[in-house]
Amino acid sequence: MTSIDLNNLDTYTYEAYANEFEAWGASGEGAKYELKMQGYIRLNQARSQRILKTVHLQPAVIAAVESIRQKMVWLVITEPWCGDSAQNLPILAMAAAAQPDLIDLKIVLRDDYPLLMNNYLTNGAKAIPKLIAFDAVQFNELFTWGPRPAPAQVLMSAWKADPAGKSWDDFEQDLHTWYARDKAQTMQSELIGLLQKINF
Repeated sequence: MTSIDLNNLDTYTYEAYANEFEAWGASGEGAKYELKMQGYIRLNQARSQRILKTVHLQPAVIAAVESIRQKMVWLVITEPWCGDSAQNLPILAMAAAAQPDLIDLKIVLRDDYPLLMNNYLTNGAKAIPKLIAFDAVQFNELFTWGPRPAPAQVLMSAWKADPAGKSWDDFEQDLHTWYARDKAQTMQSELIGLLQKINF
């Protein structure tokens, strides 16, 4: 993997990222995203806000985060139009906020850093969100996660292999139905497993 100079990335805190949703979802002259993406962005803003209000971290996630003894940087590659990001990034933000002195969550936009994204492809695709955790001293890579929980990735892979006449919009509805039923439990369990494997 190519070394990453985190100091040369234009990053967002989660709060700054969330505050940009309205601007990114706006149309008109100088709009950052095309019209179709603006609709997704507005929808994802609502999804993210709903998750922040209704989902609570598992006690085991809090315990795993509180067990960290070394400063870390969590770099998330994403885009505001990404539905998977709307479901998962708020959970990462809540986990990081449970240990603010030791976890520095930084967010970058995928399309601003294509070379960075190319280091973290999923089955050859620029799938997001992608979390890369580094130690904050030597910037050694500790673990990666993403772009979605394993069961959701199975759904995605199966649809790509054989859509069976199902459009992307229909499949995406199925995917978000899975997220609604799961209530972020699988993603949290996967995060616990990653944190427990780190030998501090």
